[in-house]
Amino acid sequence: MIEKFKLPLVGALTAVVSIALVLLGNPGNMGFCIACFLRDTAGALGLHGAVAVQYARPEVIGIVIGALIVSLITKEFSSKGGSAPVTRFILGACVMIGALIFLGCPLRMVLRMAGGDINALIGLIGFVGGILAGMFFLNKGYSLKRTYDVSKTDGFALPILSILLLAVLILFPSILLFSESGPGAARAPMIIALVAGLIMGAVGFISRLCFVGGIRDSVMFKNFSMLSGFIALLVVGIIGNIIFGEFNLGFENQPVAHTEWVWNILGLGLVGFGSVLLGGCPFRQMVLAGSGNSDSTVTIFGMIFGAAVAHNFSLASSPAGTTTNGRVAFGVAAIIVIGIAVYNTFFNKKASH
Repeated sequence: MIEKFKLPLVGALTAVVSIALVLLGNPGNMGFCIACFLRDTAGALGLHGAVAVQYARPEVIGIVIGALIVSLITKEFSSKGGSAPVTRFILGACVMIGALIFLGCPLRMVLRMAGGDINALIGLIGFVGGILAGMFFLNKGYSLKRTYDVSKTDGFALPILSILLLAVLILFPSILLFSESGPGAARAPMIIALVAGLIMGAVGFISRLCFVGGIRDSVMFKNFSMLSGFIALLVVGIIGNIIFGEFNLGFENQPVAHTEWVWNILGLGLVGFGSVLLGGCPFRQMVLAGSGNSDSTVTIFGMIFGAAVAHNFSLASSPAGTTTNGRVAFGVAAIIVIGIAVYNTFFNKKASH
């Protein structure tokens, strides 16, 4: 009985935690956003110069550490990797470019929908389409080869770096950059944000929650259990936002969002496609990295690199809409992702499974 309701409960908890973070200071409809928070963290480290989005987000630090703690307690921590790391790095960067065109990861897409943002609902069309495109290649034999046991150093890389970043954030904050205005300056108290991240990392590891996996499994295997977490998050999020006066149904005046529906579709389409090829959404990659998967760690590094490139070269969207550079970057990233899919499906037959 508990197993049956595990994912809906996780989805509901995610909604509650996310709404609480917004009420306590995070940007609207952004209790959690892996893409946005990695972008902010990249800015805090000086990897890009967009002063409005610079803050070492405790939430993403907490997700990694939470997954680490639970995986160690359950003895499921496993140092695995070696599955096309350079390809994964590139895919991670492309997924980030798509997310910053839309202005959010799949988790934030659901949170935006729960806040009444119809732009995100339109974007869902692209997200599903991207997942279906990825599934086409999976069904044709797409593979990035198998993973192997790797050194403990590789498995603990992101958790150690996350702990070091947390120590710097607490003890030596002057080393880091902090936004004084904009989304980066909107933040919940550090300790609360960290605890929220720890909770999400723990439940994410226990439940295996993945926003790409929910749709993929429901189509491929007629397994709707993970999708139930998605639905619970949306329903509880809508109810919570209505209760606290955070629900605003419509296209206009949505926090950190734009109304260019074609690019919302295309951006999330790229995110869905790339995430299927990677084997999980950005949230799932964070959890896997925390529990020892060095391939996911490389993917996260790719996403951070993508965020730095996006903001250094004006690729990221803003509430005013997309940029010309961003549209060109989307085309390049889409070609790269399609090329990776085609090559690893039809021309890399020596890959071992």
